[in-house]
Amino acid sequence: MIQTDACIVGAGPGGVATALRLSYLGIPSVLIDRAAFPRDKVCGDAISGKVTTLLNRLDPDILQRFNARPIQSDVWGIRFVAPNEKSLAIPFSPNYVRDAKSAPGYVSRRKDFDHFLIEEARRRDNIRMFLETDIQQFERSSRGWLVSSRDGAVQVDTRMLIVANGAHSSFSRRVAGLEKDPRHHAAAVRAYFSNVGRMDRDNFIELHFIRQITPGYFWIFPLPNGMANVGLGMRSDILNRRKLNLRQVFFNLIEQQPGLRERFRDAELQGEVKGYGLPLGSRPRPISGSHYMLVGDAAHLVDPLTGEGIGNAFYSGFIAAEQLQQCLAVNDFSASFLKAYDQRVSRVLGSEMRLSYRLQKMLMYPVLVNALASLIGSNRKVLEVLSGMYNDFALREQLARPFFWLKMWFKR
Repeated sequence: MIQTDACIVGAGPGGVATALRLSYLGIPSVLIDRAAFPRDKVCGDAISGKVTTLLNRLDPDILQRFNARPIQSDVWGIRFVAPNEKSLAIPFSPNYVRDAKSAPGYVSRRKDFDHFLIEEARRRDNIRMFLETDIQQFERSSRGWLVSSRDGAVQVDTRMLIVANGAHSSFSRRVAGLEKDPRHHAAAVRAYFSNVGRMDRDNFIELHFIRQITPGYFWIFPLPNGMANVGLGMRSDILNRRKLNLRQVFFNLIEQQPGLRERFRDAELQGEVKGYGLPLGSRPRPISGSHYMLVGDAAHLVDPLTGEGIGNAFYSGFIAAEQLQQCLAVNDFSASFLKAYDQRVSRVLGSEMRLSYRLQKMLMYPVLVNALASLIGSNRKVLEVLSGMYNDFALREQLARPFFWLKMWFKR
């Protein structure tokens, strides 16, 4: 029986981020995951500037060690392809100069990135880790929660339980009450390919908005060694209504879509196509309770527009660690005190995800997407304005307002 102030179930990005932030705050933790690392995780593999910013704040040496490894592609912008095949490349910052130390984003296989994070956790002597340990029981205890592995070999009595075990967390569903809502959930398939043609020289990630799959999109994300993460995602309620087989649609697009067919002519599928679910953060939900907090996908914090989960998992993990510090300071682990965690996550991430949901709904109209792509592509000033949206939330808010686009029209 282990007694601790912090037990984290799930050692993906959200769980490790929580453990690392606690470690640097001087708070020991127990970190548990059922997997052996390195392990594959179905994902788009994109790592946003949220992650690099938070790691740099925590310890610049971590980011330096990550940059020293050949496991990531530096990403400098995003290329949108409208339903009419109009291509629009938007750098994450105007007049950028390529330098690996200052890349605004990365793409790295989760197998590699998550293993890197596990190794960073192993560097900290106040993080006690149990891998290949499948937690099956969650029971209330006089101190908070008692968690037990399937075989009973590991039991942890903790004052704070931090649940970071992903989109299919049984605790989130059964205890916290976060049921799947098809309107706020997406399904996706992902595959790795080699030799995809015409990849961007500066590793811009690609989002293809194709008429038959709107408001979903097809993506191509560059990886090291000539590889690419390729996938397709759609909102679950729309997928069900149209009665589509996502895997079949994925291959149909590669084989038949004019803008993709030529690029994938010599491409080779590496491994298999895998599917996964994305619990979207477009609807407010309670993500804490007495002696527990939910982090990352377990808290349904995936961005509704981009599908980003890693950056939001990191942010929620850091916020959870700092909330636990406050709980320990006043010896209060009650549901009412932990509402501050929900409020801060909503303040930091909620507005962004609600905006993403509004933009996602705009994408249901291909004619509108085509018109916007033509407007932006024909005006360099508009393109320069949009280059700032990656780091400027206020600017992104403007994108959902008709007046903004009217103003951009008259700048033509």
